[in-house]
Amino acid sequence: MTTQRQILLNMNLIGAGAHTGAWRWPGNAPSAFASIDSYVTAARHSERGRLDAVFLADTPALRDGIDRHPQLQGFDPAVIATAVTAATERIGAIVTASTTLGEPYDLARRIRSVDVASGGRAGWNVVVTGTPAAAANFGHLPFPGKSERYARAEEFVDVVLALWRSWHPRAVLADTAAGAYADPTLIRAIAHRGTHFQVAGPLTLPPSPQGYPVLVQAGASPAGRALAARTADVIFSSATTIEHGREFAADVRALAVHHRRDPHTVAVLPGLITVLGSTEREARQRMDELHELSDPADALRRLAFGLHVDVADLRLDEPVPAGAYRGDLAGLAASEGNYQALIALAHQGLTVREILRRAGTGGHRVFVGTGEQLAQDIIRWHAAGAADGFNLMPDVLSDGVPALVDEMLPHLRAAGLFRSEYSTTTLRGHYRLPEPQFT
Repeated sequence: MTTQRQILLNMNLIGAGAHTGAWRWPGNAPSAFASIDSYVTAARHSERGRLDAVFLADTPALRDGIDRHPQLQGFDPAVIATAVTAATERIGAIVTASTTLGEPYDLARRIRSVDVASGGRAGWNVVVTGTPAAAANFGHLPFPGKSERYARAEEFVDVVLALWRSWHPRAVLADTAAGAYADPTLIRAIAHRGTHFQVAGPLTLPPSPQGYPVLVQAGASPAGRALAARTADVIFSSATTIEHGREFAADVRALAVHHRRDPHTVAVLPGLITVLGSTEREARQRMDELHELSDPADALRRLAFGLHVDVADLRLDEPVPAGAYRGDLAGLAASEGNYQALIALAHQGLTVREILRRAGTGGHRVFVGTGEQLAQDIIRWHAAGAADGFNLMPDVLSDGVPALVDEMLPHLRAAGLFRSEYSTTTLRGHYRLPEPQFT
């Protein structure tokens, strides 16, 4: 994509917010993760800002420390997507669902249902689950190794795409005079017989106005990048510097060309945690107050998980000890992209506290400043070819989402880089993606 094209923006709705202290923030509902209304309110604010989509993460397992902190995600994301698209008119909803857990027919049908019900506003964020606790909830024991999980993912995605294409857009005739509802020659079984799955098909619903859901992926490992470059329309990254962002975007686009895809149809969106204030000083004070509301033990636990080290080796005001790193990443349960972002900061000699301030516990870049400064930062990344846009992760949903809409977006619009009104009705249209292919 060229730097002249408008910036793409999603709003990542994570429980009470992306910061670990968000659930205790004044005015925020402590149990926001279990309130559909909180997601709907955030989605409505996001649509008021004319954003492309809301992003709905998921880990289908109860997090550690529930006695001290609420869950980050509780609902099935498809349930949230159904609620928010019913309460809005244009904004898309991206549903996270795993290829390691469950079956492709069930997932394809569930997300197709959201897509048809919303008039073509659904996307699927493909994840390859690395969390043993989640796998145990689905009976996947012993937990499969990474190479096996990615082999399953490759076939899983192919089966889902085949199911989504099992109805041709012209299959529905709806000819009441002739008594002909559909052309059965344009509704085809997929008859898939593979290493991991046997699926007959077809699906039970016709296509939506966008054809089928937008495919999103966030793999940073070689296997993850290969899957994303072959299949994804939108690729999330954990880039924390412009240089890293440019390298990642260039690599996945080169891989897309290898798969005979037009690299300009692949959008790259890094994650970005935002902490805004009316002045830079106010934003930094807000960050300090959020840190005061965080449980240091929980932050250390989550950072240790992301860094693939033992929590006992971490001290807030000391660097990560060189001897703490585990040489074998085969057992890495966290995202490899997030791991790479965190490990890069640790290798700079930053203290654990400094790492938490710059990348949180998950490896995404943290921006602290005013709405205007954030807009300038986004424009720099976009102009440098490091991002086609961002997956925005507000620190606190209740006031962080409205702040992004009201204090940052006007500056992007003034630069001519973000829409004032929607011109399309589907998520594929918002992202300026080509029409999907049906055989």
